[in-house]
Amino acid sequence: MDLLLLFLGAMLVNNFVLTRFLGICPFLGVSKKVETAVGMGMAVTFVMALASVITHLVHKLLLVPAKLEYLYTIAFILVIASLVQLVEMVIQKSSPSLYAALGVFLPLITTNCAVLGVAIINMQEEYTLMESLVHGVGGALGFTIAIVLFAGIRERLDTNINIPEALKGLPIALITAGFMATAFLGFQGLIS
Repeated sequence: MDLLLLFLGAMLVNNFVLTRFLGICPFLGVSKKVETAVGMGMAVTFVMALASVITHLVHKLLLVPAKLEYLYTIAFILVIASLVQLVEMVIQKSSPSLYAALGVFLPLITTNCAVLGVAIINMQEEYTLMESLVHGVGGALGFTIAIVLFAGIRERLDTNINIPEALKGLPIALITAGFMATAFLGFQGLIS
């Protein structure tokens, strides 16, 4: 499989947030400011890339030889939780303002179904180690693109446009997310 096609497919065509609808909680919760969205995107990219590699290795080197494949969900969640703890400690030490801005959403990367989703998709599609890494990075960058674009739109909506009272807040955010998902459908013909 061509790695570039796999990368573009994960990033644009099969975007985890806008096409597969995985990772909606941080997408809606951390997308009020571009700066925070970029920080979350970087954290998710780091975790998703590492989780793709490590869960691949855990599956191929531990679970399959021991005939414990049915434990993949538990094993993958443990790997992801450990990686998130590592990221949380690094961000807390290196950027306390970003750590404070991300708040509760940083530990929620552990339960971000996009991170678990990429690990499970890698396993189900039987990707190689390199394909798993490319798919994970592509999916993570797609998540980052979506959340940063969404944050930019939300910032403009909050400051520059008079929105009817009934649509302020989450309703206009959901409508905007729907328009973004529709726009990303334009990438469907990109890879055939």
